[in-house]
Amino acid sequence: MKILVTGGAGFIGSAVCRQLVQLPGREVLNLDKLTYAANLSSLASIAKLPNYSFVQGDICDREVLTELFQRFQPDAIYHLAAESHVDRSITGSAEFIQTNIVGTHALLETALAYWDKLAGTKKDTFRFLHVSTDEVYGSLGDDGFFSETTPYDPRSPYSASKAASDHLASAWHHTFGLPVLISNCSNNYGPFQFPEKLIPLMILHALHGKPLPVYGDGKNIRDWLYVDDHAEALRLIVEKGRIGQTYNVGGRNERTNLEVVKRICAALDDLAPDKSIGPRESLITYVKDRPGHDRRYAIDATKLESELGWRARHSFETGICATVEWYLTSKSWWGPIMTERYKGERLGLASNGTAGKS
Repeated sequence: MKILVTGGAGFIGSAVCRQLVQLPGREVLNLDKLTYAANLSSLASIAKLPNYSFVQGDICDREVLTELFQRFQPDAIYHLAAESHVDRSITGSAEFIQTNIVGTHALLETALAYWDKLAGTKKDTFRFLHVSTDEVYGSLGDDGFFSETTPYDPRSPYSASKAASDHLASAWHHTFGLPVLISNCSNNYGPFQFPEKLIPLMILHALHGKPLPVYGDGKNIRDWLYVDDHAEALRLIVEKGRIGQTYNVGGRNERTNLEVVKRICAALDDLAPDKSIGPRESLITYVKDRPGHDRRYAIDATKLESELGWRARHSFETGICATVEWYLTSKSWWGPIMTERYKGERLGLASNGTAGKS
């Protein structure tokens, strides 16, 4: 099975690549533009494997896409390439429109032209998975969950661009018959996550005794999903999912942002105590909330669990401990990022704060 992964040098995409190449009979081609949050060192463990290859390229470039499809002849597409940071989308939406909407359109058009020329089993078994976010559904109240039938209600430029790309993917299935599947996931966390996001940023700030800025009152709620569990879900959706369907992927691990930060503090106090810093909870500071900060997200993953037999293997407690331990032992990965590319600032906005979307 030949698999084209777009955005495979990103956080979730690299986890997908690392997982797929370890399975028998898979050949993976990773296409990534290598924007600021991409990191080829996340793929160092598989870079020399004979069933893995990498191409630097932009999904908006139809010539690049056409050449890759003709040369590689993929059996499945895992489309993860996207701009994905809410804060940056607020003050720099153009990149999100270009990559998430225009890029998805280019990929769908190229995939359709390629699929139309296939025949027999290769055509019947081809799959296009469009990977999206729960943010397209808007904000929940104190109870209830997002399901696959929840109406779209995006609140930020980021979520609006992902909602548009979801609709494009669905339309290419219903209009042209392209065998598309769509997934919408909750907040991911785990190893190799770029430090602009909430959990790695808090880990690294707390490790070094820096202030831990929390938006508003810290009571915004997210459902947290360990990245390797997500990668497993995506594989099952491609291999077993029903064409034209959407599958929500969530960890059933709702936590407030403040609870997340406090759990990180406790884990670091246990694993890396520092008398000069003291209890890390004392580093928590509250900062002005960001515009349009959705109050609560929560995923109902019943469809995925019942139809495909998927279950998240990690609770939030086991996942956060594994994540903290990884960052403690992986300075060779995050050190160059913090030195050369990112200083822990709040991207897209003027004052310091945390990222709301993982």
